[in-house]
Amino acid sequence: MKERLSGRLNIQHGLAFLKFRKGGIVQHLLHQLKYNNHPEVGVRLGKIFGKELNDDGFANQFDVIIPVPLHPSRKRKRGYNQSAMFGKGLSESLGIPCIESVSVRLKSTKTQTNKSKADRWDNVKDVFSLSANDGIEGKRILLVDDVMTTGATLEACGQHLIQAKCASLSVACIAEAN
Repeated sequence: MKERLSGRLNIQHGLAFLKFRKGGIVQHLLHQLKYNNHPEVGVRLGKIFGKELNDDGFANQFDVIIPVPLHPSRKRKRGYNQSAMFGKGLSESLGIPCIESVSVRLKSTKTQTNKSKADRWDNVKDVFSLSANDGIEGKRILLVDDVMTTGATLEACGQHLIQAKCASLSVACIAEAN
């Protein structure tokens, strides 16, 4: 995952819990999380992944978890942010706060599904901002999302966290697509 973002986003760690394959069990789990009102799937996956990260020596690598934000209209429709549910589970296992209010999505965008790499970037550039600095400066941030395909969303969201002078930025996703 880190290699995919190399030269685009300076990250310390790039972590993915599962591999995404079209038609596979991971796709089914993510559809339950995102489209079938099962936020507990994200929380549970986050708890399991957080335990693995603890066991692998990542216990004290991060100060705060920040989920990639949804636009308020999409969050109202879904009822929750799927990335925040994953972050909540990670938070419980890692013992660090997950703060959903730091990063905001300024405009509603179309889904990234079936878009080319260039179209994905065009879809998310200039979409994210900070609601306030919220003490980001000097913090080791773990930015979390549901799936990484090209990395465009993580890059666009992560750039403003780096500009806010975080000490380091790492990313973690439920799944990484091929």
